[in-house]
Amino acid sequence: MIAHVLRRQVLAPSTTLRATQSLLARYYASFPPHQVVKMPALSPTMTAGNIGAWQKKAGDAIAPGDVLVEIETDKAQMDFEFQEEGVIAKILKDAGTKDVPVGNPIAVLVEEGTDIAAFESFSLADAGGESSSAPKEESKSEPKSESSGSSTSAPEPTPEPEQYSSEGKIENALDRAPNASPAARRLAREKGVALAGVKGSGPGGKITEDDVKKSGSTSAAPAAASAAATFEDIPLSNMRKTIAKRLQESTQNNPHFYVSSSISVTKLLKLRQALNSSADGKYKLSVNDFLIKAIAVASKKVPTVNASWQGDAIRQFNSVDVSVAVSTPTGLITPIVTGVEGRGLESISNKVKELAKKARDNKLKPEEYQGGTISISNMGMNAAVDNFTAVINPPQAAILAVGTTKKTAIPVETEEGTSISWDDQITVTASFDHKVIDGAVGAEWIREFKKVLENPLELLL
Repeated sequence: MIAHVLRRQVLAPSTTLRATQSLLARYYASFPPHQVVKMPALSPTMTAGNIGAWQKKAGDAIAPGDVLVEIETDKAQMDFEFQEEGVIAKILKDAGTKDVPVGNPIAVLVEEGTDIAAFESFSLADAGGESSSAPKEESKSEPKSESSGSSTSAPEPTPEPEQYSSEGKIENALDRAPNASPAARRLAREKGVALAGVKGSGPGGKITEDDVKKSGSTSAAPAAASAAATFEDIPLSNMRKTIAKRLQESTQNNPHFYVSSSISVTKLLKLRQALNSSADGKYKLSVNDFLIKAIAVASKKVPTVNASWQGDAIRQFNSVDVSVAVSTPTGLITPIVTGVEGRGLESISNKVKELAKKARDNKLKPEEYQGGTISISNMGMNAAVDNFTAVINPPQAAILAVGTTKKTAIPVETEEGTSISWDDQITVTASFDHKVIDGAVGAEWIREFKKVLENPLELLL
């Protein structure tokens, strides 16, 4: 392959740079004019991606805006929409290829009318995809060959004499066989007893037959259970790696503190039912839509919470952009409802449904999930979750965790005495970054959130 010839030419001391450039020019002249398509950076933090399904194959024409290939980034599965026209001459990375670095060749594009048969032998090395690492490996090995043939090479050191014979060699405790009598070993094999777990009562701690008999009833079951245990290692996707990394960084770098509150949603549920009944199918509001709106109201009243840590400054945002946690088959992602303070409940509801569908279909664009000023994670649809705490989504400073709605008995004092009234309540827990938000400020934000949620008509203003 010409790439290997070029590598040898570059490494040869007698070859000049001009001669190498001339060789490259002659080689590439053997191929028709072409363009190498490289792995794109589909998010600011993306360093590598996995190749999904190719939407084009060799010989297919492509126009600006056409989807070339699906790529799994560190955030989501995304369509790579190519912005140039031409014909695919060669696919260099097959579907399913993992961890392709950004900038590495993945395909070859030519102009329409070009004979693509000329690219059948075109390889990743020809596109420059392997040239960055291979020369380094060979250059490292070069000094070794020179030194091996040198007359002044250092003499090999004389081996040190053995200090111990094989019989007296000191063994690692884990490698040492249990100290047991032959009869005890035979009985242990018959009963399936692991001698490593048997305590010896004989001289010097030697394990006897009686020791094996006494431990047989308890040792055999765990040994059998251990032998029957099975497991499956599930490979990590780029998205799962990123989730793990960001959550670990968040808990390490952001001093979390938590504020919880029980909130009555009886009035909210009645308002929701009334609004949905009069919508004539135009929309269907969820409790989460009201919560998102309430987050915006509370954040405008206590703007310190709608902020992020910048290292040398605290950035306070004028717009409330709520990141909504959505569970997908590949992991959790937080698409953003922007400008919530200026949206009505119908607009919020429609936007959440649109973003959630895109998230589950892996069709979110980077601008739809990158950014945000505050987050919400709602597990209220799971009746088993009364309350929980959520990890802050940095660089944001706050996230609200919402549990399920529960019927709660409320004592009511009347002239006849004390009676019981049933109230629909949820428990919310806000996680705050103490670097940005003080405890009293977090409590104030929760108070404003509770106030507007328990008087939901204010959300319609």
